[in-house]
Amino acid sequence: MAAAAAVQLVNLKEETTCSICLEYFTDPVMIIDCGHNFCRSCITQSWEGTDGNFPCPQCREMSCAKNLRPNRQLGNVVEMLKQLHLPPVKPPKENLCEKHEEKLRLFCAEDQRMICWVCRESKEHKTHAASPIEEAAEEHKVKLQEWLRLLKKEEEYILESKVKDEEQCRTLREKLRTEKQKIESEYEKLWQLLKENEQTLHRRLEEMEKKITMVENANLTKFPNQITSLNALITEIEKKCEEPVWELLKDVRSALSRCNDVKPRCPEMVKFYKVMVTLDPDTVHSWLLLSEGWRRVRYADTVQRLPDTPKRFMSCLCVLGIEGFTSGRHYWEVQLLQEGGGWHAGVAAESVNRWGGITWSSEGVVRAVQVCNGHYKALTSPESALSPREKPRKLGVYLDYEEEGRLSVYNADSWELLYTFPQAPFKERLFPYFNLSG
Repeated sequence: MAAAAAVQLVNLKEETTCSICLEYFTDPVMIIDCGHNFCRSCITQSWEGTDGNFPCPQCREMSCAKNLRPNRQLGNVVEMLKQLHLPPVKPPKENLCEKHEEKLRLFCAEDQRMICWVCRESKEHKTHAASPIEEAAEEHKVKLQEWLRLLKKEEEYILESKVKDEEQCRTLREKLRTEKQKIESEYEKLWQLLKENEQTLHRRLEEMEKKITMVENANLTKFPNQITSLNALITEIEKKCEEPVWELLKDVRSALSRCNDVKPRCPEMVKFYKVMVTLDPDTVHSWLLLSEGWRRVRYADTVQRLPDTPKRFMSCLCVLGIEGFTSGRHYWEVQLLQEGGGWHAGVAAESVNRWGGITWSSEGVVRAVQVCNGHYKALTSPESALSPREKPRKLGVYLDYEEEGRLSVYNADSWELLYTFPQAPFKERLFPYFNLSG
């Protein structure tokens, strides 16, 4: 009870204290535009030399005139408090600026920390954008809640993937059992003639079983570890969202950074890294025509006269995005041509051949998916045929440069994963790649 009374006393003292002189209000006046109160002498001195607009020292809202109104009720409350001769009550240390021992009222957006009014007027923070800690806390709470929603989606997606993988393993084991029975039945009839073949096939089955076991063992550690890690982070963010303002903001940068470290798997997390791709006119083939704004490309009616630059594709009907990537995660979408058209969409390294043919490889300088006449394939060596459940009208390309060069291509409408290239670390700058050769 004593602690609660002390807190109420601190709050009462704060409400009757001028934020400029930090003493009880003397002749209190209210700024009509924003409603904040100050000693008449304090606000008058604060506005000396100010012409035109007059800022509130507490919220920085501008007034076109010195709109002050006496607050006699507040003055009466202050006089009654003075007569009580209350002992001085200091606010909790965690609410004070370590440097100036003043109340922490603002949050510096650039330095991501709470500051007092003295800090706000110092050279260190004067040019920085700052807002009241309640507003900053609400803004960061919204960000954390959005991360919380995405993290829960990620956990749900991983759990679904775990179920699918387990079902696949059960199917493979059933197939293995059936295959064993078939082989044993055949060998009963042809034991002498097929003994060598039996040994060969058993070895293949053993390899298959090893692969299945490897997948199962990997799943035993992969999914639980991912789920445990996500659960821990979700719990942390949920607690963070419930913390008081000053506690929430203390290490909010660290919390957001850990959210960003989660490797996305579910579509909503992948779409979080969406970028807009602008095509590079210095790379476009002379038989291709870019739209105004360089966001679309089509066949030109006639060959164009374009500057001869080292970056330009001279043989293949290709164009690259302007922005290259050497790190991070990036996702962009590609609207496909109408039925009968042809596309390649993916990524190309800066060293891609501009003058001759392009060699496809899952570890080469170009990794892409081809859409041509209703057929889909990954341009690997050898090529990998794809069988999407629905014909994509739009492809989604997701690049994780850091995760051992992960490149995945989706049907951007249904979010069916069409293909993930074998991971091989990238060693140079990558660009969004488009080829209309079909």
